Amino acid sequence: MAHSFISIKKLAEKPYSNVLGYPNATNRQIKSRINELEKLKIKSVCFTGPTKIGNLEILGKGYVGVVVLVKRGNKEVALKIRRIDSQRKNMKNESVLLKLVNSVNVGPKIIDVSKNFLVMEYLEGEKFSDWIEMLKGTGSVKQLKSTIKSTLEDCYRLDQIGFDHGELSNISKHVIVGKTKVSLIDFESSSTKRRPSNVTSITQAFFIGSGIAKQSQKIYKNSSKEKIIDALKSYKLEKTRENFENLLKILKL
Repeated sequence: MAHSFISIKKLAEKPYSNVLGYPNATNRQIKSRINELEKLKIKSVCFTGPTKIGNLEILGKGYVGVVVLVKRGNKEVALKIRRIDSQRKNMKNESVLLKLVNSVNVGPKIIDVSKNFLVMEYLEGEKFSDWIEMLKGTGSVKQLKSTIKSTLEDCYRLDQIGFDHGELSNISKHVIVGKTKVSLIDFESSSTKRRPSNVTSITQAFFIGSGIAKQSQKIYKNSSKEKIIDALKSYKLEKTRENFENLLKILKL
């Protein structure tokens, strides 16, 4: 779908400034942020996406920032804007975490970073919860299995580098299903200091304890909860490839 973009200069005006300086920036802060965007070579912005601030559509909103679609040169990219009320002083830590997950081919590719902004690859697609809703009508077992398997493989790679996403029990917001790839997003709560539980958290969300688990079961019948929990326990004890493969087998993937 063709997107329509407006110049970043327009972000000085309401209602656009409400997004650039969410939730409550001064004129001075807005002006400074527009200068910062110019240094990052961001030319224009498009208000589109499943989330809203006022009447403006955006790609996403979290505790740290809001995400919008922008153009850098001729390329469409995602821009994460640090919230004015965020406890984070800058976007540096999140950019370091994103570089780390990129090193094992997970997440949107990082492009640039500044104090208030993180520029990254734009992953066009649906949130997992919306995607599975659309899938229900067609009931494609193959599509669901390959999407879940791809996500679990990403989680396994994160476990292997001692990286914990932190919010994977809530799949609906953190897995994007695109036409060509499935991706984990939003690493603002991530850490390398906690014991990683990516595979465990996402398996439970896909198959055991959520509305999504019920929807998955309707599309393809899975092993009993007991069998899944046993396989997860073995994997938790030793995060080996062998234990991971065994889990995939139990999950019929």
